[in-house]
Amino acid sequence: MSTSTISSTQNAAALAGRLLLAALFIPAGLSKLTGFQGTVGYISSVGLPMPSIAAALAVMVEIGAGLALIAGAKTRIAALALAGFTLVASFFFHAYWGVPAEQQMVQQLLFFKNIAVVGGLLTLAAWGAGDWSLDARSNNV
Repeated sequence: MSTSTISSTQNAAALAGRLLLAALFIPAGLSKLTGFQGTVGYISSVGLPMPSIAAALAVMVEIGAGLALIAGAKTRIAALALAGFTLVASFFFHAYWGVPAEQQMVQQLLFFKNIAVVGGLLTLAAWGAGDWSLDARSNNV
């Protein structure tokens, strides 16, 4: 395989990865925004402080960083923000070790799915957005 073919394949994969990761976060952020009071109630139900502020932060992180992934703008920062957000959220909202036995399998699956997403985001943070991004145009890859 030639260097240009490898580069094109890597850039296509980086773009696809950014789009697929954004496809998880942007709809979730929009859902939180349109159902804001329900989101506040859900956050409150797990005992987190300042649920309204936490809900607003969740919306901003999911939509803002998700859009940044699509554009490939400040990708490393966006990926790190989403990784931290997802890791913290996993421990509060998918704490499979503390739910009744009949709920453990689903919560454990969701927890480890989120951990895998964190891994993908950390990889994106480590390697950057690729050449098909706004970061590449501004030399922030």
